[in-house]
Amino acid sequence: MLRSAKIAPVFDYELLERFWRDADDLGFHGVYNYDHFYGLYVLGQPLELPTLEAWTTLTAMATVTTRARIGCMVTGVTYRHPAVLAQMAVSVDHISGGRLEFGLGAAWHEPEHLTNGIPFPSAGTRIAMLDEACEIIRRLWTEDSVTHEGRFWTLRDALCFPKPVQKRIPIVIGGSGPRKTLRVVAKHADEWNAPAATADDYTRLAKILDEHCADVDRDPGEIRRSVQLFVFPENQAQVDGLPEEIAGLSEAGVEHVVISFYSPPTRDVLAALAPG
Repeated sequence: MLRSAKIAPVFDYELLERFWRDADDLGFHGVYNYDHFYGLYVLGQPLELPTLEAWTTLTAMATVTTRARIGCMVTGVTYRHPAVLAQMAVSVDHISGGRLEFGLGAAWHEPEHLTNGIPFPSAGTRIAMLDEACEIIRRLWTEDSVTHEGRFWTLRDALCFPKPVQKRIPIVIGGSGPRKTLRVVAKHADEWNAPAATADDYTRLAKILDEHCADVDRDPGEIRRSVQLFVFPENQAQVDGLPEEIAGLSEAGVEHVVISFYSPPTRDVLAALAPG
């Protein structure tokens, strides 16, 4: 099973850089951040928790690491026009030498939208935006020019040059909504990430995803299955229990686990959880 490491960009840059370098050096498959403008409520943290922007931070991660895949798990579809986001992603793919994994989701954090004047439509509308954005972005990466008349966006002979370094940038869609989100996963994703899913949760949702794949005539084996685990590195009991939890997920069919740390772990903790 693949193992990756994630930390939110809510710490001093020096701590983030140390984490990225350590995870890269220890052989983690990928290193990830998240896409929020405010620190989230974790153990009573305020919204005002200093937060570095995800994609500019990701550019720094591309230069600090040398082997690991990198990505944002996941980008909120409501925050940026998909044509702009497609070109941002290509830039990071080039800077990293073709190591980008492109994470995208429907966004969920309402305060970020309301305080910044960003519309926060219903969940169903946001998932429809995700569906349309995936189509636009993939076309911009692969076609000479794109004309698109959609529900949310219109493009007229839009260009995206240069093209990605990778022949196919993997699209990673995060979410676990069984009816709408997993249908978008079936249509567009190279990897599906289920946040905070247990082995039982994963098994139930994976069966629904397979049904959606059948509906859209997609081989479910084309979609890598991943789960995100949220960890407090200071909680030694939780850290000690992770190998057993990961083994259970592997037995359930999960192919990739992303260990998401709520605070920067020591190198020793990272080493203990690194791929064997």
